Formats: sequence, C-alpha cells, structure tokens
Amino acid sequence: MDKHVSLSVNDVCINYRILNNISVRKSFLRKKTKDEIFEAVKHVSFELEEGEILGIIGKNGSGKSTLLKCLAGVFSPNSGEVDLHGHSVSLMALGVGFKDALSGRENIILSGMLLGFSEAEINEKMDEIIDFAEIGSFIDKPVRTYSSGMHSKLAFAITAMLETDIMLVDEVLSVGDEKFKKKSMAKMKELISDDKRTVVIVSHSIETLKSFCDRVLWIHDGEMKMLGEPGKVLNEYIEFMK
Repeated sequence: MDKHVSLSVNDVCINYRILNNISVRKSFLRKKTKDEIFEAVKHVSFELEEGEILGIIGKNGSGKSTLLKCLAGVFSPNSGEVDLHGHSVSLMALGVGFKDALSGRENIILSGMLLGFSEAEINEKMDEIIDFAEIGSFIDKPVRTYSSGMHSKLAFAITAMLETDIMLVDEVLSVGDEKFKKKSMAKMKELISDDKRTVVIVSHSIETLKSFCDRVLWIHDGEMKMLGEPGKVLNEYIEFMK
C-alpha cells in the first residue's frame, strides 16, 4: 500500500526586516529610508511521506531553525506554502513556547493545548511528563527559576509524551546530563520507530543524522544546497566545510 504525503513545503521564502537603529526625533527629521531585508530562507521545497525522517544540516545562520519554526506554525512564510495535510505537529526546541511567569505544571497544560490536546488528555499524561522530566518540586515553581537543563528536560518530556503525527526536533538530543541524554535518546528512537510518525531533525551531529534519517537536506545561506541519501549529502557537507 502506498504511503501518504505527510508534509509538503512548496517554494517557501522567509524574510526578516532589519530595523535601522535611529532615534525617534531623528526619524521625524530625516527622509524615510527602507529597512534592510534579510532573506533567511530562499525558495525551499520538499515533500515527506508518512513515517519518513528528514535531517537538516548547515552551518550556523543558514536558516535551519527558522525553517523548522515555520513548519511548526510559529510564524508564516513571506511566500510559498507549508501543508501539513491535516496532521498534528509539535516542535521540540529550547526556548520555544514557555511562559516564564507560569509554573512547569501550568506550562505543560498550555503547551499541550497549543498542540491541540484537550485539558483532560493532558492531565491523563501529566504524571508521565513530570516523571520523565526529573525536575522534582520545581514543577510547581515558575519556569523563570529553571536552569537551561531543567527547561530542556521539561520541553523534551512534553513533546515526547504528548505524541503528534509530525515531530520537529531542533538540537535537543544533546541537552541535559549524561543519564538524561541516554534516556532521551532511547525515547527518541522509540518515537521515530513508529512508521506512521514523520520527523524532521535539525542537528550539527553527523552521527545523529546518519543513524536516524532516511534523507538529509543541506541548507547553505538559506538555500537548498543538496537533498538526498544521508551518507552522500553528509560526505559532501563535510568536504565543503573543510
């Protein structure tokens, strides 16, 4: 039986407006100048089938995380289209989606609702999420009091336990202490071994991308440099970065 397309990205472009740094008074006294436009992602297109795992690699500032946030619906592309074909999607990334003033427990409910789960469904998974995160009594303290390690543990636990059709993973496999890294890697393997779950992983780790991915997309300065079999793309990337 043929697999269905799970995610379509069609000619996506994402621009940032770089605001000129001038005072309010000066802005009234001078002629209006155009703000500089930075093209973060340029004409990216690909399709993923249900259950496919895509890795994305590229140097820092190449547009990888920007593209991932666009796929997650954090913001819309300036042109082009992202089609999830009716699938639920979650973004596993540091610093995304938590409200600092709310407790960890409250953020679990908020994050779950943003992923499309009901409060009852989230509460059913609440103990599992808290157990997995291993942050103890901090679960009822404001997230602003968390260390970066605790923050990432909770982010991972929420996305790992509230399973969506499409998972977007941004460099979170390398966070936490050694014990948590092993646990999260094992959980990740379990999640992506589901042949119905589609996964996009952004990483600098050649080994992670080789071991997990069916295909790898190399992005350079916002543009698609290469898309194909992991070994071939990663070898070309390594040579280029030398």
